[in-house]
Formats: sequence, C-alpha cells, structure tokens
Amino acid sequence: MPAPKNLFKQRLLAGETQLGLWMSLASPVAAEALSLLGFDWLLFDTEHAPVEIAQLQSLLQAAATGTASCAARPAWNDKVLIKRVLDVGAQTVLVPFVQNAEEAAGAVAATRYPPEGIRGVAGGTRASRYGTQPDYLQTANAEICTIVQVETRAALDEIEAIAAVDGVDGIFIGPSDLSASLGYLGNPSARDVQEQLAQTAKRIIAAGKAPGILATNMADAKRYCEMGYRFVACGVDLGLLTGAARELLTAMNRN
Repeated sequence: MPAPKNLFKQRLLAGETQLGLWMSLASPVAAEALSLLGFDWLLFDTEHAPVEIAQLQSLLQAAATGTASCAARPAWNDKVLIKRVLDVGAQTVLVPFVQNAEEAAGAVAATRYPPEGIRGVAGGTRASRYGTQPDYLQTANAEICTIVQVETRAALDEIEAIAAVDGVDGIFIGPSDLSASLGYLGNPSARDVQEQLAQTAKRIIAAGKAPGILATNMADAKRYCEMGYRFVACGVDLGLLTGAARELLTAMNRN
C-alpha cells in the first residue's frame, strides 16, 4: 500500500483557499462527526486543549472516517513533541510561538528524517500504518506539511525571514496572542489589530508562502478570506457547541 498523499499540502502550495475547524474537544465522536461535513481541514490542538498524545491518536483515527485533512498543533516548538505528533499519524503540524528564522528552521528539522532533519525513526507507528507501509520512510519528508505560528509583535518583524526558511509551507497567525502582544488583550477586533492582520497576510503572500488564521465567528472568517488568508479556521468546536446551545435556550424563552 503506497504512502498517503497530503492533500492539504498540495492545495496549500497550489494557492487554494481551504476552510477548516479548530478542534479543542477531546472527543472522537465530535472529531468523526465534524470530519464528515465537508470542511477542508480539522486542526487538533494539544497546546490549549486537554489532549495528550494517546488521545490525539484516537482523534485522528476517528476523523479519518471523513474527508477533511487532519492537522495537529503540538504543545510547543519541541522536537520530541513534534516527533510524537507525527508518529501518531498527523501529516500537517502547526508549530506554536515561532519567533524567528532560527526557530522556524528548528521546527522544520523536527519534521524531517535525516539527512534533511532530526526526526527519530520508528518502524511500528500509526504514521507508517504500523510498519505495513514500506515506502513511508522514503516519502514522509515530502508529504509532511510544516506550518509555523506567529503570535507576537517581535515575530511580525521577522515574517520575511521566517517565510524564507526552506520547508516552511505556511505561516499561521494567532489573533488572540497577537492582539495581546500589540496591547489589545482580549480584543482581536481592535482596528489596529485588524489592520496589522491585513498587512501581514499581504507580506506572507509576497514572501511566497501561504497565510493562515483562526476565526471564532463567520464574519471574521469571511473577512480574513477577503484579506487573502488561504487556510482559515472558521470556528472552534467548543464555541460552536455552546453557541448553538445558547441560541436554543434563548429561543425557548429562557432568560
């Protein structure tokens, strides 16, 4: 059986816009159900969500039922955490809090087998279909998609240098942390923040890489697409759940 192709990476490099969901619930049921709806990608978060490596594997297995490509965010830009995320089968990783080109290069190296990188070799993981996929080691480097997350004022100053790192496929902006760094804690909708987001998307595209971003509502998601962001998380699973429940309660005339 040949190694699976990373459709998300192919479409990203082709310049297509892809719509996704940010997944924070540690629920295989939610992962499976949402993977069936037609979103292009799902991102499973292990940084701010209570998801450990064994749970992540179960989430990826559940989401494999559907058509959405799966990505995962390790808890930190750490070679061991990245290795474990890859070994349980994630082909796309979003590495948080990358501040400069050196840190971006370290993230890329952690996703690549030698001699291109430093990823440790294991033969019986889910990534290689438990050793039944004979060409995994030879094809993995080309199929892994490495996204680095920029979330501070200092990192914005390094956008072009980060984008120039070979192996960085996209740059993801975290509006919440970025707004805090810009002096607007809890207010990513501030005019200064939104102007910075628009400029950043243009800079990333001009540097030859794909920009991505997280939105927490439909209006923001549409605006970010108009700004040029090419992979947009249109909402968060937990927020969608509580929002729909709140609307239902309100509709039932319960104050």
